[in-house]
Amino acid sequence: MSRLTFVDVCSGAGGLALGLERAGFEPKLLLDEDADACRTLRANRPNWNVLEADLLDLDPAEHRECYDVDLLSAGPPRVKSNATVARTDSGTEERLLRAAVYLAHAIRPRAVLIENVPGFTDPERFRGFHEFARAELEHLGYEFRWFILNAADFGVPQDRRQGILLALKREWFPAFLQPSLTASTHIPVGEALGPSMRSHGWQDADRWAAQARSVAPTLVGGSKNRGGADLGPSGTKQKWASMGVNAHSLGNTIPGPDFHWDPALGREGMVQITVDQAALLQGFPPEWEITGKKTARYRQIGHASPPPVGEALGAAIAQALRS
Repeated sequence: MSRLTFVDVCSGAGGLALGLERAGFEPKLLLDEDADACRTLRANRPNWNVLEADLLDLDPAEHRECYDVDLLSAGPPRVKSNATVARTDSGTEERLLRAAVYLAHAIRPRAVLIENVPGFTDPERFRGFHEFARAELEHLGYEFRWFILNAADFGVPQDRRQGILLALKREWFPAFLQPSLTASTHIPVGEALGPSMRSHGWQDADRWAAQARSVAPTLVGGSKNRGGADLGPSGTKQKWASMGVNAHSLGNTIPGPDFHWDPALGREGMVQITVDQAALLQGFPPEWEITGKKTARYRQIGHASPPPVGEALGAAIAQALRS
């Protein structure tokens, strides 16, 4: 069976692209403006065609490989919850959302997948973008659906809800079925990170893992304009603290035999999550290399779409396109 093809824009660290590859898709072009993200993509898949550029500057006529693909996928930067997407003076995030739809107008894939915050599926909060997307997609002969998936339902040890816009040409849309949940139970942080925490001889690793019984809060990558890597806002930090994790910064190394874990001592008595462990919580395989310095690496991870969710979406799209 021939592989389906796709173009992926705002690719980041490649979480969505990796998931689609697992589902049987072959990328023709991946685009991101971030140099670290592009290095990550090239480090893991040297054969992938990676373009470091702004989506707003992409001219498909200069990249003929964009044409005749089965799928256009996009994971634009997260829109603000109070955004009015159709405004002409709206921010870069909103312009990139519209640019992804305009790209579908240019290359005419059989399917379009756009992933963003859960709220962007709300037709009232994002009325402008919904009206814009409906007009464009219907004009091009697509039918579409908005829905929300939680990565925890697909084996990712994280409570991460994602808003999805999925469009297919009318002849294939009736065959599309929303991805079925692949995890019967959620994987807690302790189970996901236990082997890693034990790997350097930390004697309290099992005791820590036994009490870290919930999935991780949503990882937040933050923007390039803010400081170093941490695990999110104050409410998120409190959730991590309840699992004995100091979320105010990321650790440089996994705890060794001499580290004494005692959350009663405050931050100094808590364990820290490393960047590599954050990647595991995002559903990346251990062999996937995230390049750059610590903050840049964590930012890529926090912005990524978990690969298991991308794989589930890819499998559902592939089934519809092959119907």
